[in-house]
Amino acid sequence: MNEWLMSHTFLTLPIYQWAAVGVLSLLYFFLMLGSWNYLIAKLSDLSLKTPSKFDDLLIEVLRVTHKATFVFLALLLGMRFFDLSEKWVNRLDHVTFIVIGIQVTIWLTKGIDLWGSGKLINRDGDVPNPVIIGMLSWIFRAAVWSVLLLTLLANVGVNITAFVASLGIGGIAVALAVQSILSDLFASLSIGLDKPFVIGDFIVSGNITGSVERIGLKSTHIRSINGEQIVCSNTELLKSTIHNYKRMSKRRVSFTFGVSFDTDPDCLERIPELIKSYIEKIDIATFDRAHFKTFGAQNLEFEVVYILDTDNFNAYMDIQQSLNLFIMRELKKLKVDFMPNMNFISLNNERRVN
Repeated sequence: MNEWLMSHTFLTLPIYQWAAVGVLSLLYFFLMLGSWNYLIAKLSDLSLKTPSKFDDLLIEVLRVTHKATFVFLALLLGMRFFDLSEKWVNRLDHVTFIVIGIQVTIWLTKGIDLWGSGKLINRDGDVPNPVIIGMLSWIFRAAVWSVLLLTLLANVGVNITAFVASLGIGGIAVALAVQSILSDLFASLSIGLDKPFVIGDFIVSGNITGSVERIGLKSTHIRSINGEQIVCSNTELLKSTIHNYKRMSKRRVSFTFGVSFDTDPDCLERIPELIKSYIEKIDIATFDRAHFKTFGAQNLEFEVVYILDTDNFNAYMDIQQSLNLFIMRELKKLKVDFMPNMNFISLNNERRVN
């Protein structure tokens, strides 16, 4: 058996060397895999004793190590037993560098993904700024894989200087071809930095009205008040004036109504005082003014202004409704007729209060 192993060859190499390489590769594989699992187990035990999130991040990154990496490394180490020329030894070094480089890139990519998700950094699991985090994650991943590609090319002897120069020229051509996409990307970055709105805000922009559901790298998703989803380009969204009603700490309410010309002046004088007394009884409302404003074309026009200490639209409508009903009841007691007033829609349909 020994003579057969010594006398026979495969690919110009003795069979006994192939057998030795196989045994050594298996030993190396199980040794590396066992040591790696032991290291992760020890780090997991240690993470339970520390409040820091860094060790949890490190463990999650190390767990994405592929078994194929250990297989290739074990084979490459075992092949060192061959009686190889310097040329083949250099090739083994290049392949080893490629395997390690790919695995390191996978680790970095996993770390970027975990950082982008925020689950291991923020205790509440929320991402502070999804637009910026998403864009930076995408940029970091692209940069990591680009560096890997250039490093591998340089390792195998490719002149990357000319390659990088050609990429620069090609990048200009690509930028010109996808300038609309790049415009949306920079608009997304502007939204992330300037924060004109965030997820959950109720905004009005042009003819778009609704709540922001998602802010992406190219578009923003808005749920309209009618229920449909509106997908709007970030660039187009920033071109128009944005009204963010979610950030209203106070709401200034101004409305007008009209009464007939034959209303007694004493009644006209009492109307602002009645409105003032009613508004002052509302806890979240601050009375500003109520005046007999002007002689209209068809009526005597009153203007009322008050401030609400809330951004809740339903609360505003409830208060306005109760105020409208109060005005109607009081004018009914005073036997005052309403006259058409296009600025006060809620009273337009009632010319006279009986």
